[in-house]
Amino acid sequence: MKSSTELSQIYLDANATTPVLPQAAQASLATMETLFGNPSSSHITGLKAKNLMEQTRIKAKQVIGAESGTVIFTSGATEGIQTAIISALVAAKKMMKHDQTYSLLYGATEHKAVPESLKHWNSILEINADIKAIPVDHLGNLDHEFIAQEAPNALMICTMAVNNETGVYQNLAQLDKVIRQANPSIYWLVDCVQALGKTALNLSKTSIDYAPFSGHKLYAPKGIGFVYIRENAPFTPIIAGGGQEGGLRSGTENLPGMAAINVIFDMLLNTHDNQADPKQLTQFADVDTLRRYQQQFVDTLEHAFPAVVFNHSFTNSVPTTLNFAIEGFSSKEIMDLFDAANIRVSSGSACSSKVTRSFVLDAMGLPQWQSEAAIRMSFGPAMTQEQVDEACTRIQSAAKALTHSCMILDTGEISEKQPLNGLVQLRSGPSCTWIYADQQSKQAIIIDPLPELNERLDTLLQCQQLELVAVIDTHGHADHDSSRQFLADRHLPMQLTDHLGWPQTVNTHSEANETFEYIKIGNQSLVKVATPGHTADSISLLLCADALQSKPLSQQCQFAFCGDTILMGSLGRTNFDSSSAKAMFNSLKQLHTLIGNHTLICASHDYNNEFTTSLMAECCRNTLLANTLNGELSLAQFEAQKALLDSQLCDESGTEILCGALPANASSAHCITEYNADSLNTALSQHQVTLIDIREPHEYALQHTTSSSENVPLTRLVQFIQQHQHEKHKPWVLVCRSGSRSMVAAQAMQRLGFDNIAHLKGGYALS
Repeated sequence: MKSSTELSQIYLDANATTPVLPQAAQASLATMETLFGNPSSSHITGLKAKNLMEQTRIKAKQVIGAESGTVIFTSGATEGIQTAIISALVAAKKMMKHDQTYSLLYGATEHKAVPESLKHWNSILEINADIKAIPVDHLGNLDHEFIAQEAPNALMICTMAVNNETGVYQNLAQLDKVIRQANPSIYWLVDCVQALGKTALNLSKTSIDYAPFSGHKLYAPKGIGFVYIRENAPFTPIIAGGGQEGGLRSGTENLPGMAAINVIFDMLLNTHDNQADPKQLTQFADVDTLRRYQQQFVDTLEHAFPAVVFNHSFTNSVPTTLNFAIEGFSSKEIMDLFDAANIRVSSGSACSSKVTRSFVLDAMGLPQWQSEAAIRMSFGPAMTQEQVDEACTRIQSAAKALTHSCMILDTGEISEKQPLNGLVQLRSGPSCTWIYADQQSKQAIIIDPLPELNERLDTLLQCQQLELVAVIDTHGHADHDSSRQFLADRHLPMQLTDHLGWPQTVNTHSEANETFEYIKIGNQSLVKVATPGHTADSISLLLCADALQSKPLSQQCQFAFCGDTILMGSLGRTNFDSSSAKAMFNSLKQLHTLIGNHTLICASHDYNNEFTTSLMAECCRNTLLANTLNGELSLAQFEAQKALLDSQLCDESGTEILCGALPANASSAHCITEYNADSLNTALSQHQVTLIDIREPHEYALQHTTSSSENVPLTRLVQFIQQHQHEKHKPWVLVCRSGSRSMVAAQAMQRLGFDNIAHLKGGYALS
């Protein structure tokens, strides 16, 4: 299960955390072994420990430019934030007037630890102030006019020195002037976590009351941080006990952590041991050097990915952060690609529980696709030229690997490209585009094309040298514009079609006293069926084997592209102006007749990462659909229940219109068998299971594995499911990079009746 071409790790996620520098680790270990005394003890060992602690405190104040004020060592920035907020709010509460309305202000791009802490303590302390986000402009700069207007009635204001996602820094001197002119007595917290070692700080020349810092963001161990408190700023201890830290923070001090961060301070102050072998001692690069590294990364990304867009300006951000998006690719796809090259980057904030849109980029007003596709690349001052060169080489290799999957069109001749034969599902957020290619005839159709995928779809056609037969929408989409015309203009300029792209030149097939139009793609037939309901113009497209004249559609249909008529776990909404629940009732019954229970349904939206479904699978969890198809519901009953279902819809999810509501009983958890590396190797050696690797082909180009497995890219999972409908009891184990894709794929297959499916927990990353 190990990779046969293992590359050394290049870590470019320093804004999330950093490795502990060797000299810092050595100092920490030496403290644990020889300077292990309790700083509160009065014997010599304790006094030596206390001296180290106080020397570290002095250096901390020097690093942040704090000639006065107090530095308290904490477990990290989050504790520092709690300390500041509790101290400020306890003091502010004593001065509140009963007849006055108050607010708490924070930057809209602030780390979630700040607004969540404000909400928590605002409630616990029963202050009940309004909590307001300070807007930012498209560059990420805080709105000073908003601050000037709101600060007079605010108890506290929280801002960042440097943003963790974009590296954007605020002008603290200007902020200081605006805040104090508006409200001289407001308490001011500045999150300085990402500023340490990346920009100059001189806190004594500001009126900042509180500033938390974290060690693990700058090569110290996790569990050590500190908070600066301005002289005369109110303070309330949040940890009481033995009175350590002068009674400000009780608990035995983390001396090994202090020893490590003491080394970091020496490096920042340029006071570390200059007698040490420079080859053995990590050095910190200066700002000019870091800016050159950043520019080298920019140049490489622009060359490797011509469609790259940077999500922030370099004029007001630190040189150690790059936030970018590549049009046509999700953040997950780029993270997987970089991971295969053993380069570590992240999607937005590492403190988020899952990959979603970036609230920071949303607040800056960036387009939705940039927010969803955002990648953060960050490094620290210990970065070296050799590491930058190697990273840039691998980025170029990663981009080259995408040509193998025909996801980027190489300027030269593409060799060993992965042939496309069958169905491919591409996505942008929850929206789906479907491509069916017939390798023998070199023909293809595209259904429900998304504008975010324009270049990617065009590249796919060119790279695979496919003739586009048709590009069709299943209905007029309310949540996005179709890119049908873009593709038609490039590949079908002379084709005459209706407004959805259905060609005027077609064949016909008669069945059950009805006549259906169809077009040919290779040895398959694509049949058009009018299925109004979600919208008046909704159609379903049935991809069938070329035996229409001898067998009914239900026996030949392989895939049913039903748009938003049937969604995974739901039915399409029918409360648009052009909708009709009555028409949907009839359309559902007709579809049941034409496609039967087992044909795979390919919807226009996949809100829950379920890939595909069938009428049988849906009827098991959607009683409205089941009772409609089995005849238990009259038309009037269906209309009433459908109206109730639609009433559960929120008009928008973020900025996207939902096309269907999920019934309360629709979701169901699936217990999937999980293997670890040892148990899987045993099962493989005994030929008990078949391994299915669901990584994309370009991941193979960068990182091969020694184990024998069949490759079924996740984008082609639906094709695999269709081809193995009669092997649902076969023991398959799905595997991917981290185990996340294999889990959702296994759940989707199990829901469709594959009862012996399993996956490798942790994927290749833990194998």
